[in-house]
Amino acid sequence: MKHFQIVHAICRLGLAQPTDAFSFQVERLITALEADGEVEDAKALRAVVMLASRSSEMTPRRLLPSKGTVVPGETLLPTTMLPADKETGIRLLEVIFPNTEARELPIFSSSLQRAAGQLISEWANADSLKEVGVTPAMSCLIVGAPGTGKTTLAYWLAHQLGLPVVLARIDAMMSSFLGTSARNITQVFNFANRFKCVLVLDEFDSLAKMRDDPNEVGEIKRVVNALLQNLDARKNTGITIAVTNHPKLLDSAVWRRFEVQIQVPLPDFSARCDIVRRYSGPVNFSESEVLMLAGILEECSGAEVEDFVRAYKKRGVITPKPNCPMDAIKDVAVVNSGRISESIKAKLGDDDAQIAAWLKHNENFELGVVEISHLIGKSKSAVSRLLKMKI
Repeated sequence: MKHFQIVHAICRLGLAQPTDAFSFQVERLITALEADGEVEDAKALRAVVMLASRSSEMTPRRLLPSKGTVVPGETLLPTTMLPADKETGIRLLEVIFPNTEARELPIFSSSLQRAAGQLISEWANADSLKEVGVTPAMSCLIVGAPGTGKTTLAYWLAHQLGLPVVLARIDAMMSSFLGTSARNITQVFNFANRFKCVLVLDEFDSLAKMRDDPNEVGEIKRVVNALLQNLDARKNTGITIAVTNHPKLLDSAVWRRFEVQIQVPLPDFSARCDIVRRYSGPVNFSESEVLMLAGILEECSGAEVEDFVRAYKKRGVITPKPNCPMDAIKDVAVVNSGRISESIKAKLGDDDAQIAAWLKHNENFELGVVEISHLIGKSKSAVSRLLKMKI
């Protein structure tokens, strides 16, 4: 590599007090050098990274304020050693660095979007809040049905702060050895408390079950007690986001540990329309198709709407010229019947006159004769006759 000595010196200086972004770019450079066959140069840079990591571990730990955020701690590097279960050697967490992939806010209601923005504003204006005697919320519990975008929301919040996500691996933390699960929890929290990061506890109910559950053994009490103690210790140290599909299983004491509690509902009709539009590309769905798809996917999560739209797009590729969109929708509904409510299944089984009447006078939308004609594959005059039959 031409001018490698200069690049080497820049990397060495930058890694003396690294930022997440700088460390990530150095890793990219090493990967690129290896791909180009410049193995020796890549090894030299890898040695610089390892040396910087060891120096960081040997120096006294200081909590440094993270620029622009309220999160203190050391910088987390791709080379940082992650804690593992002592019996099995399995890693207790994984780290997701910012900018490694795009993070898009799920399609939520306007009120939920404002709530997410409020959290970001609190973290970005910590100094202003301190002047009036308050501090930003450092803990957030996100609850809701599967597929509603809870975990994606947690990642998005961390991404907005430019911080890595420390994702606890609940399956690895829970051990059959007496007392090991509680010890693993403490290891994960100690690691998160050391670095600038957002700690995410997905499937949180597995850790925070009610201690008076008669179906649980005494070990769960030790686990919950360890969890509560570590949540208390972390509240002034870093941001913690917990995610669960089963809020009713959580111990009552756990709820009090979270300053912000967000419930993510199933998407309403308007949100479902937006989800259909987002995932319809590059296929151009007509607006009547968008409304129809959103209408039949009531009671579905955002993920289920996305899956149905993708199936509908595949149907269009496999059979480019179906008789009409309604035929394609019915075909896709058959292989996605678990996502469709019983009332909608019955509706899709109605005759053309009943379906036309439903499209004309729906609780969520009203289509005209032209749009209905497009959907059910009938002429406008035929649709008009069908509608008159239902008057």
